[in-house]
Formats: sequence, C-alpha cells, structure tokens
Amino acid sequence: MKLATDLLTRAKAAGKTVTCAESCTGGKVAAAITDIAGSSAIFERGFVTYANAAKQEMLGVLPETLDAHGAVSEEVAREMATGALAAARADAAVAISGIAGPGGSDHKPEGRVCYALATATGVISETIEHGALGRAQVRQAATEHALRLLLSAL
Repeated sequence: MKLATDLLTRAKAAGKTVTCAESCTGGKVAAAITDIAGSSAIFERGFVTYANAAKQEMLGVLPETLDAHGAVSEEVAREMATGALAAARADAAVAISGIAGPGGSDHKPEGRVCYALATATGVISETIEHGALGRAQVRQAATEHALRLLLSAL
C-alpha cells in the first residue's frame, strides 16, 4: 500500500516511530505498516482493542468515558491514542473506533468512524461518516485515513 510505504519512508527520514490503537479495523493499520520490509525501524507494537475491556486494560481508557460517550466516540478515540502513545513509547499514535457494519443505529450509523492522533504536542480527533459502504470497504477506508493521519504527524 503506497500510504504505508510513504509513512515508512517519511518516519525513517525523520527518525520517528509510530503505533496504532485499533478497534473496528482489527489490526489492518498494523498489518499495512508491517507488510513492508524494514518497518521494524518505525513500528514496534500496536494494539487491537476490539472490546471495551481491552480498551481499558491495554490503553487506560476510563470506564466513565465509555459510559458517557460509548466506544465509538472521539473522547474514547482520544484516550486510546494517548494510551497507545505512552505504552508504545512512540512519537505518534493513531486510534480508530467505529461502526464497520452491517448495522449501526440512527444515533451511530454504519460507516461512522472516530479517529484520534496523539503526539508529544497533544491530541486531535475527528469523526468521519464513511457511509454504509459495507464492512470491508469501511474498514479499508478507515485504515487508509489512519495512515494519512500518521503521515500528517510527521
């Protein structure tokens, strides 16, 4: 994947490392990065935290945040990214939590994905409505967007 190759090139040139905290993408961001030979120079570990308990145990997401906002929220994505940044001792961390489908609700429709990007200078977050593209396409769109966010951090 060109985005992952660009990320590897840019991170190596900058001497930076990256990590990811994934929910709905289930490890696709980590896989895209580690599919490339030499990725160990920029990527040591990632986190697949599909269940809320995993988000809490591995990344330090607060139960209160999950209760107040739900797993698919910018608030949770921000805590996921912050936790991954610290746990991996990386320079940049991206977090993804969303509704890949099928399904969803009126309040949180299929295709809604919340992202966060954490660096030493802070955390940014956003929500993108990818639409009801189907599970595989939502996961692919989310993976690509997460890689673009990591590129933007470098």
